[in-house]
Amino acid sequence: MHDLKALRAFVAVAHEGSVSRAAEALHLTQPAVSLKLKQLQETLGLTLFKRHAQGLALTTDGQNLLKPAETALAALKAFDIRAQSMHDTLRGRLRIGTIVDPEFIRLGALLHQLVQRIPQVETDLHHGTSGLVLDSLLHRELDVGFYLESPGQQPETVEGAPEVEMIELTYFAYNIIAPEGWSSSLVRTDWPSLAALPWIVTPRRSVHYRLLAKQLLPLGLTPNRVAQVDQEPCMIDLVRAGVGLALARDANALQERQERGLIVAKGISLPCALSFIWLKERRDEPVIAAVRDALADIWSL
Repeated sequence: MHDLKALRAFVAVAHEGSVSRAAEALHLTQPAVSLKLKQLQETLGLTLFKRHAQGLALTTDGQNLLKPAETALAALKAFDIRAQSMHDTLRGRLRIGTIVDPEFIRLGALLHQLVQRIPQVETDLHHGTSGLVLDSLLHRELDVGFYLESPGQQPETVEGAPEVEMIELTYFAYNIIAPEGWSSSLVRTDWPSLAALPWIVTPRRSVHYRLLAKQLLPLGLTPNRVAQVDQEPCMIDLVRAGVGLALARDANALQERQERGLIVAKGISLPCALSFIWLKERRDEPVIAAVRDALADIWSL
């Protein structure tokens, strides 16, 4: 490989037409540029310049080598730029807590955006209830995650836990669904009457539990629990089987009423927000900032 400084000197003198102007352009002394030219010509065994009244001009050999020399220097510059850019490329793994179904949280769109924005970051998905996502985030087992809670309400954490930040992505409601043929059981939809009916409940860390508890606990009520599951599709299956009541997202409740004949309790709507959460202490980390920007575009925030 030829001396790169010599190649630079050759190209500069060819462009400037004199050693003095080339030296000024390269921020070198004239003797240094002359030495590099001499070394290059000796190495090649060729005469690259000829003198004339105005300075130096390329010989035929010099003209033939100018373009390859410029190409070599341009390739080196591109190499340096690419290497430098890799220092700024985000790398590593992003652990995302997911909930409910991928379509509802627009998971596919998010992953597509992340591949475009931070291609060197590997995504690792962990599915569960929103309460488990919150717990895992607080224990630093997740980096970010989706979360369900009443609109405008921050996630509940214990004293001394890291502070959580969130952004609300969209709003919807939970309805009460009942098996087909239970219309007579839902004539009265006050909470004492509803709590006395058979219920399919969820674990305490589930949003279903939290939303229902907010209605019943202030009244000193608890649901008449006949089964407990931790996934909404399982709850709906049990309602279809005639086991009892359950909460279902409004879109799912409407679909079940239309397609399966399930009963939706009138006048009962529990508002909920789909949010995205992260630890406040990590909000400015480049990877988490990139996820927040992607979500802002996906959800038009």
